[in-house]
Amino acid sequence: MAGFWTDINIEPKRAYRWLAYIGGMDPFLCKKFTKPKVTISETSHKFLNHTFWYPGRAEWDTVSFTLADPVNPDAAAIMFGKLMMSGYKYPDNFSNSVSTISKAKSTAGLGEVRVVQLGSQASSADNANPIEQWTLVNAWIKDIGFGELDYESEDMVNIEVTLRYDYAVLDPFDPETAAKDQDGAPAPTPQQLADTLG
Repeated sequence: MAGFWTDINIEPKRAYRWLAYIGGMDPFLCKKFTKPKVTISETSHKFLNHTFWYPGRAEWDTVSFTLADPVNPDAAAIMFGKLMMSGYKYPDNFSNSVSTISKAKSTAGLGEVRVVQLGSQASSADNANPIEQWTLVNAWIKDIGFGELDYESEDMVNIEVTLRYDYAVLDPFDPETAAKDQDGAPAPTPQQLADTLG
């Protein structure tokens, strides 16, 4: 039976084939992106010498990414602008000091966040061969680190950003090339599975 090592049409997803779209920024600025992670809480029931475990709530962990900080476009200025659009203002006068951050302003200020993984057949921007996409719903900036300066280093300055969001949506993109189940039928999408189980 043909398997991974003998079928040349089976292609693994590669960690370097992806594009991140973060609030309208150029994708080339993003050097590293942590894919979403969901954690299920747990509770236990103890009976004599035994412990029985039960699943609890689903909670999506934060996502982090790394930006290069060139002179133009100025990634530091772009990210600080998104922070200001979230509602933060310098407390340099009374009017500004009463401004606060809200979820509505934070999500609007950051903009849409999605990361697209590309297949091996990508040949141009118009034919990028997307195979998987994650979209963060209601994402907002949790923290920004504007980099580190060091006289001993010639490295590029990087910006580290952490996002909080409500949940992430997975789109497998092309159902015709999606994985097949054991009967040869196209594998169901995550939403189809949820609808079936729900």
